[in-house]
Amino acid sequence: MNITEYILNDFTPLTLQSTVKEALHLFKTYPITHIPITENDMYIGCISQSDILTIDNEGELLKEQQDFLEHFQVNSEESILELLTIFANNDTNILPAIIKQEYIGYLELNDILDAFSQSPFLNSDGFILVVQKNNKEYSMSEVAQIVESNSGTLLGSYLSNNLGDKTEVTLKISSQEINEVIQSFRRYNYTIITEHQDDFYLEELKSRSDYLQKFLNT
Repeated sequence: MNITEYILNDFTPLTLQSTVKEALHLFKTYPITHIPITENDMYIGCISQSDILTIDNEGELLKEQQDFLEHFQVNSEESILELLTIFANNDTNILPAIIKQEYIGYLELNDILDAFSQSPFLNSDGFILVVQKNNKEYSMSEVAQIVESNSGTLLGSYLSNNLGDKTEVTLKISSQEINEVIQSFRRYNYTIITEHQDDFYLEELKSRSDYLQKFLNT
């Protein structure tokens, strides 16, 4: 993903010589959670609205509040999933974009979410399959091999959870035989987290359970 087409410059970042009052005005004008701070056009960090609201003296310079600076940013090489991770980890709706530490603008969360919604991972027809395996046994190459060996196409994947010694992976798969893919994952000792109507293994277990329940109730 080339992030340059999503970079915005609709406000000028503040500097350490800016006042708390200027920051409050910017927060009132734009629906942003953080303001980028620069010195000589070089990005040095962000200050959040929640921190600014704790400062009583509106005339105070931001250089007196450098302990509040948060340090997150992106460059043009970030993937869309990396961007979403940075947004989430920093509880922000903007990400400063930099080139060699020079501030060039910012990315807005809703724009990146819109771009993600148009990606093949979400926009293509396919099945969402969530699988889980021991960390020491899991590998992305094995996941891809299992899908492709059953005439499927892996449209996308991401690590959706880390449960101590187990890794949970969410997959988007295009396949006419999703049940064959599911059974192959089980043969490779993956736990299937999601349920699918075409999962014959689960249907068989359900049928046996229903039969056993009827037998016990007679």
